Amino acid sequence: MAWFSRQKSGVDSGKEGEHRVRTEGLWLKCDGCGQIIWKKNLEETNQVCPKCGHHFRLDARGRLAILFDEGKYEEYDAGMSSTDPLAFVDSKSYRDRLAGMQRDTAMSDALISAGGALDGRFVHICAMELKFIGGSMGAVVGEKITRAIERSLEKRVPLVIVSASGGARMQEGAISLMQLAKISAALMRLDEAKVPFISVLTDPTTGGVTASFAMLGDLNIAEPGALIGFAGPRVIEQTIRQKLPAGFQRSEFLLQHGFLDAVVKRSEMKSYLSESFRFFLG
Repeated sequence: MAWFSRQKSGVDSGKEGEHRVRTEGLWLKCDGCGQIIWKKNLEETNQVCPKCGHHFRLDARGRLAILFDEGKYEEYDAGMSSTDPLAFVDSKSYRDRLAGMQRDTAMSDALISAGGALDGRFVHICAMELKFIGGSMGAVVGEKITRAIERSLEKRVPLVIVSASGGARMQEGAISLMQLAKISAALMRLDEAKVPFISVLTDPTTGGVTASFAMLGDLNIAEPGALIGFAGPRVIEQTIRQKLPAGFQRSEFLLQHGFLDAVVKRSEMKSYLSESFRFFLG
């Protein structure tokens, strides 16, 4: 596997006449089939393995780009950021952690709230970013989602929330847990107004996100192979001291046991959402 080894520069010279081209970062190993895939091929299929269909994780901007027509949308509440209400410190201060995440992701927090056309129909879409502190939900994520719900309620515009999260953000303590109730109450008002909300669960959707808005959609749909649950499978096994069934907490298992309405491939997600809104709204 010397052709797959890490090199320090684009083209390295060893002995005279010998050249080695760096390939680090150009290839990925599929977690589904184990095949080596050229990264450009994955980009062309929106991070889906062309050999076995395994769905790699997709960032928030990539998600919005494939759902909105021509990838065009207006972002809302982009400047909101946490005030570090608990002055939390673990291995580093929460303020420093936030600053590092904001620098690395060019996002203020773990969610993008946007509006635009999906198959010609104006919708609001919130997409979570797993790379931002594990997609965890703090006050900013909760407020952005609540504002998106209120915006949908005011304009009677359908709402989609794409979840990818480890759950509530521990650095904000009880304040992060308050977001579960706040968002759920706002969704109840949306439901009473008969404005459709579709929840899209991706890998992973866990913790307080699963325990609140991710399971409260008029339709709850998931991508293939997504890990979905409250506690992780290892925690459950250690608690009940039993081996869990194969595929436990994966989207196909949840569909089989009635916790999801559908499992939809990424390539079909936009058309599925569009058809669902036609069903709800005509």
